[in-house]
Amino acid sequence: MNQADLPANQVEPASAPALPLRVSSRPWRRWIDSGARVVITLGGWATFVSIFGIFAYLFIEVAPLFYAAAWSEETSVQIDSLGEASPQNVSVGIDEYMEVGYVLRNGDISFYAFPAGNLIRLESVPDFEEGEITALARSPGRDHVYGLGTRTGRILPLYVTFRVTFEDDVRHTEPVVTAGEPFEAAPDGSSIARLAYRETDSGPIVAALTGSGRLFLTKMQESEAEGLFALETESELLQAEIMDEGVEALAVLLLDDLGETLLGGTKDGRLLYWDIRDIQSPRLMGMYSAGTSITALSYLIGDRSIVVGTEKGTVAVWMSVIDPDVGGDPRLEKIRSFPPHDGAVTAISPSLRDKGFLTAGVSGGVALHHSTSSQTLIHIPGNGTAILAAMFAPKTDGALVLDGSGRLITYDIENEHPESTFSSLFFPVLYEGYEEPLHIWQSTGGSDAFEPKFGLWPIMFGTLKGTIYAMLLATPLAVLGAIYTAMFMRPNIRAVVKPVVEIMAAFPTVVLGFLAGLWFAPLLEKIFPAVVAMFLLAPLAVVLVCVGWQFLPARLKGHSGNVTELAVFLLVLAGTVWFCLQLNHQIESWLFDSNYKGWLQSSFGLAYDQRNALVIAFAMGMAVIPTIFSISEDSLSNVPPHLIAGSLALGATPWQTLTKLVIISASPGLFSALMIGLGRVVGETMIVLMATGNTPVMDMNLFNGFRTLSANIAVEMPEAPHGGTLYRLLFLAGLLLFVFTSIVNTLAEIVRQRLRARYSQF
Repeated sequence: MNQADLPANQVEPASAPALPLRVSSRPWRRWIDSGARVVITLGGWATFVSIFGIFAYLFIEVAPLFYAAAWSEETSVQIDSLGEASPQNVSVGIDEYMEVGYVLRNGDISFYAFPAGNLIRLESVPDFEEGEITALARSPGRDHVYGLGTRTGRILPLYVTFRVTFEDDVRHTEPVVTAGEPFEAAPDGSSIARLAYRETDSGPIVAALTGSGRLFLTKMQESEAEGLFALETESELLQAEIMDEGVEALAVLLLDDLGETLLGGTKDGRLLYWDIRDIQSPRLMGMYSAGTSITALSYLIGDRSIVVGTEKGTVAVWMSVIDPDVGGDPRLEKIRSFPPHDGAVTAISPSLRDKGFLTAGVSGGVALHHSTSSQTLIHIPGNGTAILAAMFAPKTDGALVLDGSGRLITYDIENEHPESTFSSLFFPVLYEGYEEPLHIWQSTGGSDAFEPKFGLWPIMFGTLKGTIYAMLLATPLAVLGAIYTAMFMRPNIRAVVKPVVEIMAAFPTVVLGFLAGLWFAPLLEKIFPAVVAMFLLAPLAVVLVCVGWQFLPARLKGHSGNVTELAVFLLVLAGTVWFCLQLNHQIESWLFDSNYKGWLQSSFGLAYDQRNALVIAFAMGMAVIPTIFSISEDSLSNVPPHLIAGSLALGATPWQTLTKLVIISASPGLFSALMIGLGRVVGETMIVLMATGNTPVMDMNLFNGFRTLSANIAVEMPEAPHGGTLYRLLFLAGLLLFVFTSIVNTLAEIVRQRLRARYSQF
């Protein structure tokens, strides 16, 4: 229709203006979406890489614990002919830096500079008459101290030291040899054929077997000179002869570090064990069979374990044991055997740092063993030439051996963690001083001779123990509290209670541990009978009040609904607690015969420690309850209201609706809450560290302490030398925690997804 066709009083309406299109904003949205997608993707991959990186780092730190030992020959020096040398009159030694070694034979000592092997000439060396030295023995320990036996029955002390100096930041090692005053060891003047020598704080002790088969004990000790103002000391020679059966067949002699016991190995395979604390009245404590002729003996560091080498090449470790129930003299027991050599064992050299030792045989083979782990770590094949002497380097990083052809050989040894094997970490081990194999964690002791005990089961068991007790307390309180808050509490009260409980999750665990260890543990020890009564009476009182509440008339319940009910509940609970505390001593008298600690010990064999698993259950339970409560309450509150309303409309009671609908529908969330709480408890450190005794024991006793993996890391890490066995074992503990929590979380997620898929119809 045209404008002209319209009536005069009508005008065609104008068309509406077109709306402007906002096309310009769409590229920005695409860019923002793309950027967000990239950031989220990078964040996800960064999380994955970080987790994998943590695992890889832990694995790299732990892996060296299980590396095999390695060796390499560093130097081989041909020395002069040894003549009539034998293991009884030849010895070798080396300094801690493996720069200077020596050969001692028939009283003549020669030094060599390694790795070149050049002969070192000294200006002053003790000179002995040719043929005068018939036997020698080294005093075990870090010092190079020898006793040289002569053909006239005397002992000549010999001391080898290494003087270390630095010039222009270059280390120089200079050997020094000195001789002590000789003394008589064989009163009959006979030639000494076998010798054991120990240098003690009070003086040298010698056991000498003469060529005629007589065994003499000699002790040189210093005593104060007589007189009022005498400052000088006098040397006193104490001596006795041992005439027990088997003395004439002795082939090897060995003294302990304190000079209190003497051990002898015979040619017919017997071990003779003497008590020589009274040097003038030695006493035979026992005689034991080793099966075949004994050719070498040595104590391991600490003088509790004895290495026995025989003519058939067998190597065994014996241990002195005292029966705690009987007491009396110690007895020797064979506890470990190692792969044999191809011939007689000619030399044994113990480690000065751990329970390792070297053995060498007549076939030329050298083996490295470790007693605690029961492993032969290295076997160096021989060339058929007998090894006359061997020494394990002071830092256990090498060895020096001398064979019958005059070859002086140095070996480089890489064996940083000999005591760590899968068996020694996760299976029972027979340690020194124990009668049976046990799981024990004890990383340090009072001396270098301490045998480390690295059994991981006690601290893994402690982690499990703490987790079980904490979850037993936290789970019912948190879940039931969440059910009451989500389903039965008035909205205005829930709006206050839920945030307050969630705020508790931010409470520092170090404060909880401090309060638990220094305040709650002593308090619990005093009111323990009342606490037991609370566990019995509080649930009973609550049930009675809840049942009685149903029969009260409405006018007594008030108009505020469950506010009055909650107030009455709290009042009854507080009254029950107060009542139990007031009757604490009476309850102890009624239930525990006036002494609950003695009653627990006599009735169940349970010892009560002040800081125990019960304290940890309360403390860690309080720490994890807010987490479980918050997640559980959210899961219950997120059940669709129309489902609940439909159930109630169909005639179901609130409890039926709760048990058959709400809990089932919220089960994935409840399960996730428990798993998150479990992970929180497993990794807890400060509460366990401060509120328990940190005793790594394998006992589910609620009233003693324990140690967890996380607390063990916190306790031990400051004292662990970097790169040492303990240091890496702490990383292994961290790796175990990491793997355990990863497995638990993975399984939890699988279960949660299956629960969610099964009950998705709700």
